[in-house]
Amino acid sequence: MNDFTPTTDFPEVIDQDTRAIASGAKQRDERIQSRRRTVLAAVSVLAVVALIAAAYPWPRVLIAVAVAYLVLRVGFTILGSFARPIPAPPPAGELRRVKLTYRCSSCGTELRMTLANDEVPQAPRHCADEMELTTAIEDVL
Repeated sequence: MNDFTPTTDFPEVIDQDTRAIASGAKQRDERIQSRRRTVLAAVSVLAVVALIAAAYPWPRVLIAVAVAYLVLRVGFTILGSFARPIPAPPPAGELRRVKLTYRCSSCGTELRMTLANDEVPQAPRHCADEMELTTAIEDVL
């Protein structure tokens, strides 16, 4: 048995929370990219040393390894762009705390939105339809 205790976010607790939302995604991504560049450079240097030691002409080895390095670097950059769909986090204070409730008219699913970049954001979609805002508009504005 574990000691996990579920918690419930009550509206009064959510409304009092004014902390900025932080994201460490950019720093983590920069560390990963730096590590990839270091490994690629080390492998390139080892390839040059190994090929020259194997008695290949050094100008051809340098040209071949330089071309391979550029191809791999461009390839890693392109593949990395597919792996990073998350945009940079907005500046602190740009996300607003909201208390909006939406309901899907098809299946009855309800959703509560607590953060948004606008006072009245676009309605989310569920069951291929836009959800209906059930919070009174007077409470929003």
